Amino acid sequence: MSRILIKDGYVITMDGPPIEGGYVLIEDDRIAYVGREEQKADQVISAKGCAVMPGLVNAHTHAAMTLFRGYADDMPLQQWLEEHIWPVEAHLTDNDVYTGTMLACLEMIRSGTTAFADMYFHMDQAARAVEDSGIRASLSYGMIELFDEAKAKTELQEGGRFVRQWNNAADGRITTMYGPHAPNTCSREFLSKVKEQAVEDNARIHIHMLETEAELNQMKEQYGMCSVNMLDEIGFLGPDVLAAHCIWLSAGDMDIMAKKNVNAIHCPVSNMKLASGIAPVPELLSRGVNVALGTDGCASNNSLDMFGEMKTAALLHKVNAMDPTAMPAGEVLKMGTSNGAKALGIPAGILRQGMAADIILVDMHTPGLTPVHEPVSHLIYAARGPDVKTTIVNGQVLMEDGIVLSIDQEKVIEQASSAARRLADKAKAN
Repeated sequence: MSRILIKDGYVITMDGPPIEGGYVLIEDDRIAYVGREEQKADQVISAKGCAVMPGLVNAHTHAAMTLFRGYADDMPLQQWLEEHIWPVEAHLTDNDVYTGTMLACLEMIRSGTTAFADMYFHMDQAARAVEDSGIRASLSYGMIELFDEAKAKTELQEGGRFVRQWNNAADGRITTMYGPHAPNTCSREFLSKVKEQAVEDNARIHIHMLETEAELNQMKEQYGMCSVNMLDEIGFLGPDVLAAHCIWLSAGDMDIMAKKNVNAIHCPVSNMKLASGIAPVPELLSRGVNVALGTDGCASNNSLDMFGEMKTAALLHKVNAMDPTAMPAGEVLKMGTSNGAKALGIPAGILRQGMAADIILVDMHTPGLTPVHEPVSHLIYAARGPDVKTTIVNGQVLMEDGIVLSIDQEKVIEQASSAARRLADKAKAN
């Protein structure tokens, strides 16, 4: 049995009051003790001057899109998709997705994200990257059926094959979900079949929902109702659903989401960059909806830094409501940790005995985080990804004192840069 003791840190459990000068004991892949008493261990990690907290959870991304970071910026959504993103994605290979996902895992480990939810293509290679990097992930093959009966059959087959092949792989670090893209790119019939299959396989569902006003208008024209009402009508919604974006919601939509315990994934930076709108997060939270945070892909965010996402979420809703008390730091930290873990259905996001040992140490002894009046406030309003000192996932130390141990950083950066150049050149040649 491996025993690691994290000692003398400011322990933020997300499950009770912080513990100053606290101890966290890890036994194999689980947390064995959290408190004020020193424990015996094989390895001791000093957390002096650090906040010790659950790893961050990025609940919505397209990891391999790190290869398109900065590729096409500052343009309308449809132009961005049709003229730039879709053409370059058409050239993606298995190896590109492995490389791009490995780069994403490296960035997330360095910035304190210990688990993420991903929806994309060539997902066997994304799973390989997760397995090799040591991070935790809930993965789904992105199914886009486009109202084509033949395509519906092949997409569901591939989605199901991936779910069954990879669930609980990598010592349980990989869980799988079904990933129908969105209600306006998948038919009612297909979405009903996805739900049936997900229930049969005991798998969650990851879907985009009401990201744009165009989707809202299309759904009303096509079905005479919005996405939420259509999905509710076919029995799709439930606590097993991760609904990304959730911007164009009515009060009635939010009531349905609360009643059905749907998980809403807020992606403020991507939504702002693409001018998609502002999700009504305070209203969702007031109804008891579990709201987590995601970065979306790097093509529409440019970063996977969840500290930046948390700060943006807090500030966006204050100015949107013209209320400085909206979205307080503690609430936002829950969105980035325990709420995200709940959405993914993983035993993480809280430092408590028996939970998965997904833990980060944030160095508070830096110029940008001095003085420390209130650590939780600092984590939301002042901390950045590079302030993360140590990252532990499933009891394995993936980064210690700023040095990534599980990934060859220079090799990954070199391979990703080369793949990105080749893809951009191919897209331009066409």
